Amino acid sequence: MKYRNIIFIIFLIFIIGCDQYNVKKTKINFKPEKKYKNLGFSLLYNEDLNLKKLDQRSLEIFHKNLKAKSLVKITNPLNGKSLIAEIKSNRVKFSNFYNSIITNRIVEELEIDPSEPYIEIILISKDSTFVASKAKTFDAERKVAQKAPVDGIQISSLNEITKNETKKKSIKEFSYSIKIADFYYKKSAYLMIDRIKNETGIKSIKLVELSKTNYRVLLGPFNDIYSLKESFEKMNSLNFENLEILSNV
Repeated sequence: MKYRNIIFIIFLIFIIGCDQYNVKKTKINFKPEKKYKNLGFSLLYNEDLNLKKLDQRSLEIFHKNLKAKSLVKITNPLNGKSLIAEIKSNRVKFSNFYNSIITNRIVEELEIDPSEPYIEIILISKDSTFVASKAKTFDAERKVAQKAPVDGIQISSLNEITKNETKKKSIKEFSYSIKIADFYYKKSAYLMIDRIKNETGIKSIKLVELSKTNYRVLLGPFNDIYSLKESFEKMNSLNFENLEILSNV
């Protein structure tokens, strides 16, 4: 009788242990859906790009990954100004270095420096309360933008900056880094650093310890747009989906 009780107790402990393990395993594997967000440089639309038509008076943008008709919040990190824009198309081909193609209207509204068009893009989900409160505002802004004239903006390609070009002096010096990813384990971060060095030849890589369970791998910092873009394009061979460019880190 005693042996039966002992066997029953052991069996019960085993079942409880398995249930606890399954719960823990479920928690570990659970990955909540992340909202799309990207910090980086945009490409300023002009007819010389020979792309699909984009009305310079509109609050529309081209994007490579987000669906057409999606709403996004675009922010100028340098002054905090933001607006709501709409994805016109995701089938336009342009360099992966740019997170979008934007219009002169957006440049004017957000007071973006054409020589340093650094912006943040955040996807607004359809079930977001933000959409409900901003939908009417977006429609009103779009109607005003379509009627209002657009001042001529002198746009110089990031690849064709001439020596005689006059630029606005920035309060902060040009300093950007490429965020590769955040890792839970330091060992995983170092493995990624080794892979980048071996497969791309990039050497300017650093590991930033944000906390005891959060390690960030960065490339840079870069002090000019040319070296930044060159390293960014080298990373294309590793097929990262959403590389971000961080300012003054």
